[in-house]
Amino acid sequence: MLKINNLHVYYGGIHALKGISLEVPENKIITLIGANGAGKSTTLRAISRLVSASEGEIIFNNEDISKLKTTEVVKRGITLVPEGRRVFPDLTVLENLKLGAYLRNDKKAIKDDINHVYEFFPRLKEREWQLAGTLSGGEQQMLAIGRALMSKPKLLMMDEPSLGLAPLIVQDVFEIIKMIHQEGMTILLIEQNAMAALKIADYGYVLETGTITLEGTGQELLNNEQVKKAYLGE
Repeated sequence: MLKINNLHVYYGGIHALKGISLEVPENKIITLIGANGAGKSTTLRAISRLVSASEGEIIFNNEDISKLKTTEVVKRGITLVPEGRRVFPDLTVLENLKLGAYLRNDKKAIKDDINHVYEFFPRLKEREWQLAGTLSGGEQQMLAIGRALMSKPKLLMMDEPSLGLAPLIVQDVFEIIKMIHQEGMTILLIEQNAMAALKIADYGYVLETGTITLEGTGQELLNNEQVKKAYLGE
């Protein structure tokens, strides 16, 4: 579904991605793990066209999207749940969800999809008219995921969905990711909680200072001594 070939990204004089190549097959959960500053978020931003690559290809469903505008990337079916949630604090839960569907005009289907989001997140239904800025961190994360689902993506990219959340809420978030995947969603997940990410991932890549140093199934990476020492606290 998504193929990245030899991708290079610079921020000013910093070489953030140094020729990475990876694949995200349809209906799989693929995870990128690595320390802060490894280039994980830059990878998602390059796919979304929030930053420009100086070299390399980003192929989505057999089309090179590496020169498209961000809105065109969203129209093709790629949606990002950004790090830090980034909900619209002065809008209600419902208004945030409707904004997720801003490129759509199928009103009946939008209403159905809002109800479907509420099936995933009953707490959002209870707080439908509450301002997003007054929600807890966990509820804002649920809203950010729900808002992303409203664009009906083919590929859902998630940047650090567990960041800053209490352990019990983290568990809930990963259960929800599994449920979304079971409905056929392809997911590219970036996560500092390597243990949780690798447990649900079909395949994973380890990113270190802009370079992919290891790859394998989620289970292979969980069992890898290097990964255990560097990322699993063993």
